[in-house]
Amino acid sequence: MTLATTMSASEPHATPTLERVTVALLLGFVAALQVSIAVAQILLAVMLVCWVALHVRQRTRPSAPVFFLPLAAYGAATLVSSAFSVDPRGSFMDSRQLLLFAIVPAVYDLAQGRRASTIVDVIVSVGAASAAFGIIQYGVLHYDNLGQRPQGALTHYMTYSGVLMLAICAAAARLVFGSRDRVWPALVMPALVVALTLTFTRNAWIGACAAIGLLLALKDFRLTAVLPAIVAVLFVVAPEGIVGRMTSTFDAQDPANQDRLAMVEIGGRMVRDRPLTGVGPSMVSREYETYRPDYAVNETNPHLHNVPLQIAAERGLPALAIWGWFIVGLALALFRLFRRERDRVLAAAALAAVTAMLAAGMFEYNFGDSEFLMLFLVLVTLPFAAARTDGAAADRA
Repeated sequence: MTLATTMSASEPHATPTLERVTVALLLGFVAALQVSIAVAQILLAVMLVCWVALHVRQRTRPSAPVFFLPLAAYGAATLVSSAFSVDPRGSFMDSRQLLLFAIVPAVYDLAQGRRASTIVDVIVSVGAASAAFGIIQYGVLHYDNLGQRPQGALTHYMTYSGVLMLAICAAAARLVFGSRDRVWPALVMPALVVALTLTFTRNAWIGACAAIGLLLALKDFRLTAVLPAIVAVLFVVAPEGIVGRMTSTFDAQDPANQDRLAMVEIGGRMVRDRPLTGVGPSMVSREYETYRPDYAVNETNPHLHNVPLQIAAERGLPALAIWGWFIVGLALALFRLFRRERDRVLAAAALAAVTAMLAAGMFEYNFGDSEFLMLFLVLVTLPFAAARTDGAAADRA
């Protein structure tokens, strides 16, 4: 299977200044993802405008990696679901998030060759600064309990923990598979792990452990024995509140765990009533009370804290099947790249990101978080961009 679907063969030389500006905007956008959603969205919008202008100047059409086809089909299924939503207008408004899928062809075009590794450097470095800020929030500003958790420069601890998890995927991949430039990720990894631990966010802990476990298994399965030792050390040295949060994961009487069981029932009822199109994007919270069982803890929830369940409930079973096609196709394509390429860092980081998203996504609707989704799409596109051999930009720094 070809790695890309290219729509044009002619590639006239573009204005070098416009190209440099567009790449600089891409780097700024990636950096801002862990700092400010508003700044990131502004830089993304300007970058996409410049990217389109580049193709106009070149008289070419964009191309995309193979996994973009099911991703686009998922977007189409979302629009169908919106049309049959309990509130079509509200669902179509929420579906604006589909515009973020344009990140994939843009990164695929702009991050060719060594630029892809530069973007990983940005992710890890900004992640380190964000982690340091989160540690200061916990230790100095008393963001040290479930009511007030570290959130870095972002607006919510759940988003913060999600992007930290992805930064850990990038740093760990470079640490495990990098043949050079391993000192920096080795230095920042402890800060990333500590900051993630201090967020009290169990789904991100699970996702990070799954991702690191995958990377160790890909390197040498015997190395997976290291992971339980790391978790044991964290358990011993962690503050009492963190330890309590860890053990609550296995407590059936924990209110949050009980509420998640209720969400499974609620999602199942929604799917049973509307199996083809769901209740509509962003409509789960609106319909929550109608389906809420008596034993549910919270009166309402913004989502069902589970990616497949949320997709099925709000967009229908066909959309869930298409999303599964996207995930499976992406994972297989990444694994082929991992086995084929000499430098495995980018493919390993992307595989770790997919694993982390899926593992954490069993307990949180991270695929619907804009900041997380944008960084995720960047990470999984980078190895395909770096592997391109159809453009002169592949040799540029």
